[in-house]
Amino acid sequence: MQGREGRLDPVTFEVLKNAFVNLVDQMSEQILRTCYSFVIYCRDFSNALCDARGNTVMQGSQDIAVHVGTLHFTAKAVLDAFADDLHAGDVYLINDPYLGGTHFCDVRVIRPVFVDGELIALLQSNGHWADVGGSVPGSFNIVARDHYGEGMRIPPVKVWDRGVYRKDVAGLLAANMRLPEDRLGDLRAQAEATKVGERRLLELIRKYGKETVLEAFRECQDYVERVVRAQLAELPRGSWETEDYIDADPTAGEGMIPIKVKLSITEDGIHYDMTGSHPTINCFLNSGYGATYSAVIAGTKTFFPQVPLNSGFYRVVTAYAPEGSVVNAPHPVAVTGFCSGAYEKVMNSIFELWSNLMPERALACSFNLEYLLIGGWDLRPGYGAFFMWYDWMSGGWGARSAKDGSNATAPVFGLGLSIQPLEGQERLCPVVTTKHELVTDSGGPGRFRGGCGVEKGGVLMQAERAVISYCCDRARSVTWGILGGLPSIPHGAWLNPGRETERYLGAVFSAVPIQPGDAFTRPSAGGGGLGDPLERDPQRVLEDVVDGYVSIERAKKDYGVVVRAVDPEVCEYEVDLGATKREREWIRERRLGWLAEDPESVRQRWLRNEIDVLDAIRRHGVIFDWGAKTVLPRTTEQFRAMLRRRAAAHWDGNTASREAGSTR
Repeated sequence: MQGREGRLDPVTFEVLKNAFVNLVDQMSEQILRTCYSFVIYCRDFSNALCDARGNTVMQGSQDIAVHVGTLHFTAKAVLDAFADDLHAGDVYLINDPYLGGTHFCDVRVIRPVFVDGELIALLQSNGHWADVGGSVPGSFNIVARDHYGEGMRIPPVKVWDRGVYRKDVAGLLAANMRLPEDRLGDLRAQAEATKVGERRLLELIRKYGKETVLEAFRECQDYVERVVRAQLAELPRGSWETEDYIDADPTAGEGMIPIKVKLSITEDGIHYDMTGSHPTINCFLNSGYGATYSAVIAGTKTFFPQVPLNSGFYRVVTAYAPEGSVVNAPHPVAVTGFCSGAYEKVMNSIFELWSNLMPERALACSFNLEYLLIGGWDLRPGYGAFFMWYDWMSGGWGARSAKDGSNATAPVFGLGLSIQPLEGQERLCPVVTTKHELVTDSGGPGRFRGGCGVEKGGVLMQAERAVISYCCDRARSVTWGILGGLPSIPHGAWLNPGRETERYLGAVFSAVPIQPGDAFTRPSAGGGGLGDPLERDPQRVLEDVVDGYVSIERAKKDYGVVVRAVDPEVCEYEVDLGATKREREWIRERRLGWLAEDPESVRQRWLRNEIDVLDAIRRHGVIFDWGAKTVLPRTTEQFRAMLRRRAAAHWDGNTASREAGSTR
């Protein structure tokens, strides 16, 4: 039902609402200062205050985006499992993605809070443990078909019983994970964070009284629901739909995996339907329902930035994801890589759909989350232990309605993540970073340019039994633009680049053996462009060239802007306006034809160095197997259809398809 006006006076309500945010933020500060995992230290965690029914009352101001929309599921799972056996001093553990969690590495610690013998709240701390067992260091096994190859599945389990630490239970779990001392350290840090939250909550109850605080729990949720519904009342009713893709099922041949998202705005609220999405695939890029709902919430919340996040928001938003599909994988289907697979495809699709409804907040596709993991035995003097180098990168966000996309920003999956400091990584692991810089031409061209991605390279030093794994995507479903904008660059990692042993490993692989001295590199994509790139102000293109965001060559090819280098050493360039006008007319006359050119002919031109990879993608819509250098026919067909719908349909003032996907 719709939120009602509260019984609390406005001042008390506002004070307690903000006190709840502060309470959760203090939990975050506690875990930040006491965690053992470098991953958690770099802010891959979240916390929440839930009411006695498990509904989220408040999340913090810096929680990682992917965890939102799931913490109430795991709170309710604990309540269901221990309904008659919850006591003051109990602490529970859960990481089960089939009970509403995300993936096995996200381990939630939950503490019930009692006042006068009455359960009044649950406090939850969720952290990404760098390893939870399984067959691959870091617990990211791309070839896993079920969860047994991914790591420990922890259903609700009691780790503190009325304040007594159950060392046997914790030890059993940690013994099946790499670096068990770190895992137990993270457990203690998260448990202490919930204790901090409990102390702060009891202080509020002593000051304001139990009934007032519990009323504030209810009114915080009602308030969020009321604000969102009021904004919805100003929006049109109707339905809009789109689709995005996972690159491939590695066991099923060539062709991208469709994920369909339909958004409907009705009198009742916001409804999503993912009917038509592909069945589960034989790798770990599937998503459980909880993680998919998280993508729905995080994507929608992007367009409602003014409201706090709690279960009041969830009253307005529903999502149907067919069981057995890549967006609702049942037990025991592998789901650890959901973050790079189905999750961000749903989230970016939602960005596109809401861009139709709120064009002032339009946002093109952003780069895909990626994790590169190296695990092995550290041979450096004084170490002699197992190590886990666990790295993610920043990248480019999609262009916005009136602005370029953000450069080198945390992924939409992980808003709140910090980029890991290289010095810390090198102290903890025998891996030295050799390159970390913005990638020129990685921002998708458009009237507004996508943000630029980053390239990061490194080399393995003193180690043995080391393997490298990569969880990513969009080597084929390249980060796309909207409303006429063009794509970014493909993802993928290279081993020993520039050497005789150079090898393209792809965007998803696991447990590839590497030796000391082996080097690796990979780029993160930029964001997609927004609007026709031939409509971009030539002066802005010139500024991009000066800043190193766009090369002179691609200024001409993508934007039709002819830039002349006057004195590159002092960054002095100028635009040839006459040549630019001619170049733009030449591109306009030919670009629809480029999308119809025979893909094999495009490949031959690429092999003869007549065109480059970005020409193949942005002009011709042709996708190759980047290692084998062969055309992917079905993938190219799908990619071209996407490019025609999102880009070509909006060129030259073509408005016929500007609301493509609308079924209003």
